[in-house]
Amino acid sequence: MNHDATPHGYVNNKDELLKRLRRAEGQVRGIQRMVDEDVYCIDILTQVSAATKALETVALQLLDDHLSHCVAAATREGGDVADAKIKEASAAIARLVRS
Repeated sequence: MNHDATPHGYVNNKDELLKRLRRAEGQVRGIQRMVDEDVYCIDILTQVSAATKALETVALQLLDDHLSHCVAAATREGGDVADAKIKEASAAIARLVRS
């Protein structure tokens, strides 16, 4: 985890990320309402798929920002810092692909 004072790679896309997250949050609330109202299973699954895609879009944008900002800076620094950032990014990618 990055706990230093440097800005994160997503700083330039923060408003767009927050907009997408609010949209996903609304979709999840809609899914809860659908379950509460006993809506047809396939209709709920369609909305789950849409919410999942919305979160995947956020994840991919964060990953892109991380690679182009944090990992790129670490590779310029080299050594153990670069190795750690690359391993961290690889682990994050693996978690995304497994989910």
